[in-house]
Amino acid sequence: MGTTALVLPLADPAAALEAVGGKGASLAKLAAAGLPVPDGFHLTTHAYRRFTAGLDAELRDGDEAAIAAAFDRRDLPEDIADAIRAALPPGPVAVRSSATAEDLPDLSFAGQHDTFLNVSGDEVLTAVKRCWASLWTARAVAYRARHGITDAAIAVVVQEMVPADAAGVLFTANPVTGARTETVVNAAPGLGEALVGGTVTPDEYVVTADGAVRRSGGSLLSDARVRELAGLGARIQELYGVPVDVEWAVAGGRIAVLQARPITALAEVWNDTLRGDYLWTCANLREAVPSVMTPATWSFARVLAQPAIGGHPTSGNIGGRFYLNLSAALAVGQALGLARGGFMQRTVELYFGRIPAGVRVPPLPMSRLAVLRAAVGAALPFLRQNREFRAKVDGLLASAPGRADRLTASFRAASTPADLLALWRSEVHDVLHVDAKVFDAGARNGSMSSVKLRRELVELVGEDDATALLTGAHGAAGELESLGPVLGLSRLRRGEITREAYARQYGHRFAEEFEVSAPRPAEDPEWPRTDDVGVDPEELLAKQAAVRDAAWERLRAAHPGEVVRLRREVDKLAALARERERARSEFARTFAVLRAFLVRAGEVTGHGDALFFLPIEETLRVLDGDETPLASVPARRAAYDRYRALPPYPTVIRGRFDPESWAADPNRRLDVYDASAAPLGDDVSGFPGAAGVVEGVARVIHDVADGASLQPGEILVTTVTNIGWTPLFPRAAAVVTDVGAPLSHAAIVARELGIPAVVGCGNATTRINTGDRVRVDGGRGAVTVLG
Repeated sequence: MGTTALVLPLADPAAALEAVGGKGASLAKLAAAGLPVPDGFHLTTHAYRRFTAGLDAELRDGDEAAIAAAFDRRDLPEDIADAIRAALPPGPVAVRSSATAEDLPDLSFAGQHDTFLNVSGDEVLTAVKRCWASLWTARAVAYRARHGITDAAIAVVVQEMVPADAAGVLFTANPVTGARTETVVNAAPGLGEALVGGTVTPDEYVVTADGAVRRSGGSLLSDARVRELAGLGARIQELYGVPVDVEWAVAGGRIAVLQARPITALAEVWNDTLRGDYLWTCANLREAVPSVMTPATWSFARVLAQPAIGGHPTSGNIGGRFYLNLSAALAVGQALGLARGGFMQRTVELYFGRIPAGVRVPPLPMSRLAVLRAAVGAALPFLRQNREFRAKVDGLLASAPGRADRLTASFRAASTPADLLALWRSEVHDVLHVDAKVFDAGARNGSMSSVKLRRELVELVGEDDATALLTGAHGAAGELESLGPVLGLSRLRRGEITREAYARQYGHRFAEEFEVSAPRPAEDPEWPRTDDVGVDPEELLAKQAAVRDAAWERLRAAHPGEVVRLRREVDKLAALARERERARSEFARTFAVLRAFLVRAGEVTGHGDALFFLPIEETLRVLDGDETPLASVPARRAAYDRYRALPPYPTVIRGRFDPESWAADPNRRLDVYDASAAPLGDDVSGFPGAAGVVEGVARVIHDVADGASLQPGEILVTTVTNIGWTPLFPRAAAVVTDVGAPLSHAAIVARELGIPAVVGCGNATTRINTGDRVRVDGGRGAVTVLG
């Protein structure tokens, strides 16, 4: 048929953007892919242009009321009316506007044009004219002007009405945190228009990558239904190649997809403290991952991380830095009965230091039985990897350097993206998913064994001698890998090894060895520099050996019957330490291999270091010919640079944490941040709607008709917003509402305009007065009255 057709079936191949608008083209794509879209048809832009012929003067003047009146007075041409009647399905229908500049990858136009529900018979003809007229409302004209769109037409989609029992919106990426590993589902009873319009506070569900469901109140949907919706969202995201938001409805137990579009204002906020009230720590981690991670590195870290416990993360990305969730670890320990006798406290202190006084560990909202079930599932893979390491340790450690060299040579020989993709599938995938996991398990193997022995030695000989006795892992029995680079420099300086041998053995070890964007020392042709060694390390080792020998003599004199047994135990621990350090060295080497893969991928695709700003799954898509993910690189690079400019965050973090607000606080603490310790005062809290922090004067407005009172730069405080409030948003420095959720109108529009928003506060309009000076923290969902 072509673009001169008046009506097209919903999945018609001719249903392209210029013929059926953005919403129509999207629904055609969904229907053609076999997704559950209600049946219907498109009334094309050709029909709209036929109808508006002769109305040039009215459209040019741009008077909304005059245009609406002109459209109402004019009858539809008979052939258009007949075509609509012939295509109408039996029963009521939904009539939806579909403009040619709507639901695009970089512009959503969400809610700018009209929709009419439960329309029957010739009422559809009137609804069509009103949809067409909505192209010329003040809000739609202002939106087009703001985005530089000078030419637009509008189609209409007519579909069977879904008698929804529940409806809502889902995002295949978290719209508040930016997390691509979470699907957020909002649901409300009935048709869902109140939810999309922001006039109700919905049930919210978050589905994590492992299928766990977190609820924030309400029981409208079962976990099974929420997972089914998330799975549907994943199919649609795969179809579009980017994160999407999807309007859906459930009727008679069946899901219908009402609309889908790319997410145009997805935040690049790397902050897992927004996922819940947890206690986080980076103690004992910062030495391994001392800096802000690129998205590529974080994607590798996610593969290696322990599985979530009932949907609660065991590790997280906070402002680009790696943290562990102590709430999850302690919940598992308590469920296993390890809290008795102080065992858990000693273990935590061993690995992570003392939890600062006054900081409470938030418990997971799960029963002991639920924690146990989740913990068993999470522990089994680690135990299996540990057994594999123990069974194959010698062979694995001996073969790893040669395999790394061979793979790196294979990357250099690869000349096309297809070559590299084949290498990933045949070998490199296992470097990450098998080798790295096994070496990671080995790097942690046996570390608990020292706790009991150290406690016994302290009781026998005191702290200092106990420390001395437990040294000596490096010695005649073998080299401790962590000392290898510095000792190797001494040997290189004495001519005992070649520069090439040194680089091969130690060229992957350095401060940022787990950050794949950081060049390895071996990549520097001037490395190593033998003058880097100050005091000869072998002299220091000899001095420590003398201290250790003296400690053994004192132990022998005081407790002669214990020496043989304790020497055996110490030697066993020393052997475990050497093995652990070798495993860590090979663990680091796997990241050198992953870096080499990404560097070569950047070379053969011509995208260079941009690939460090894609998670590995997106890089593989680029190698397969899909360059859609590259559109996210500028925003991610900017987020990386923004977080890199901040000082290192506190070692311990409790609750929601905003790195930029913390860095700007002259009284900030470097050891701990506890959101629950902040004084409440006149604070108002709600959902994080759009990230950012701003201070300003509040303007409380209860009716959009009073919108003219909002002055530029003031903070808009109101009960609820809908599409009619949109023209006020560009004037506001921030938006605060009593009713709403992260996916409601206020939040969506605020995110798109880049202004902070806190929604669903419940009491903002009663606690805040016009003229109050307030601080709005959109990332934390907090509003503070300053005076």
